[in-house]
Amino acid sequence: MNSTSVRLLRLVSLLSARPSWTCGELADRTAVTERTVRRDIARLRELGYGVESDPGPWGGYRLRAGARVPPLILDDEEALAVAVGLREAALSGVLGGDQAALSALLKLRQVLPPRIADRLGEMDAAFVHTPRPDEPQVAPGMLLELATACRRSERASLSYRDREGKATTREVDPYRLVHTGRRWYFVAQDVARCEWRTFRADRVTRIRPTGHRVELRDPPDPVLLVSRSIASGVYPLCATVRFPLPMDEALRLVPPTVGTHRPESPDATVVEIGGPDAEGLAGYLLSLATPLRVLSPDDVREALLRRTRELVTDNESGGGTTSNPVHRNRLVGE
Repeated sequence: MNSTSVRLLRLVSLLSARPSWTCGELADRTAVTERTVRRDIARLRELGYGVESDPGPWGGYRLRAGARVPPLILDDEEALAVAVGLREAALSGVLGGDQAALSALLKLRQVLPPRIADRLGEMDAAFVHTPRPDEPQVAPGMLLELATACRRSERASLSYRDREGKATTREVDPYRLVHTGRRWYFVAQDVARCEWRTFRADRVTRIRPTGHRVELRDPPDPVLLVSRSIASGVYPLCATVRFPLPMDEALRLVPPTVGTHRPESPDATVVEIGGPDAEGLAGYLLSLATPLRVLSPDDVREALLRRTRELVTDNESGGGTTSNPVHRNRLVGE
């Protein structure tokens, strides 16, 4: 005879599958007597499951709509399906920038029976996540290892390859994972340098806990830290620009992955934008087609002025309208 827990698990699965079951149908599906079914239904009610019944020989059992949610019970196949779905959601970022799918998957894997966890591990090894052409592949299971490190509040040894391919190993105090829509970033404090850093998850080759518990003091805003790192960390030059726009409009004009924003007033926003050189930054700023003032550096301001004057001269020589100094002042803040 099946154990009580297995029968209850099977009953919950059946009751969730369709609106109503007769006692006889449930007895056939669970290979027990109708008396045992009635006893198991009573046990489910004691556990908090809202099981309703209709009287008579053709009556049946059903789960009450809007009932209090009891402890979740999944059979083997359902648990595996949920885990795989959460894994794919975490890898694809389909749920946005938060860690909901990753956190749920982490919790689920901690309570899965060994036989299910082993099957999920086999699937992790067999499945390959296909990224977009410009999106790097995150190593299977690495997101879970990084998420576990963040939850443990424990110092870890991080093996990492930078954008030049140089391999390093350093001690870090893990804090958060941030998804930008294209990549996952691991935010942690570099112990040796005593500074907060962002690491691309696809460049992490290994993370190993050290057993040393840590308490993080005054951690930064992880999303802001990642945005700043993306906006200026990979460029040799950074320009500071004031836009006569509220913060929300400036964010739509210059995405947070391109610039780091701070409100100067309700109607003005200062943005730091990284670029390869002064000419490249000047070209980008002109492409925005909006009034702005370059606060620094001087070579970016001069490159923007030079490009603007050339544009005005080219249009004047073609017999167009004369240049408008007021407009130029609005554009580049002379």
